[in-house]
Amino acid sequence: MNTKKIESLNFESAMAELESLVTKIEAGNLSLEESLKEFEKGITLSRVCQKALTNAEQRVKILSEDGETEDDFSPALSNA
Repeated sequence: MNTKKIESLNFESAMAELESLVTKIEAGNLSLEESLKEFEKGITLSRVCQKALTNAEQRVKILSEDGETEDDFSPALSNA
């Protein structure tokens, strides 16, 4: 799979491909050269996943009323 094709994958497909790739590398049946090639592919896949997650986070922030995410939320302490 070439870089352009990898970059066109959606998050779920990229993640599934990455998981498959990790299993393949961890099996230990690849030559050093093949392992490096697969590792490079994995880096590209992880960047696709990170970009998709970043885009999703930005969309959530835009859609929320005040731009706060759950991590940013700090409820006021009450004296009750």
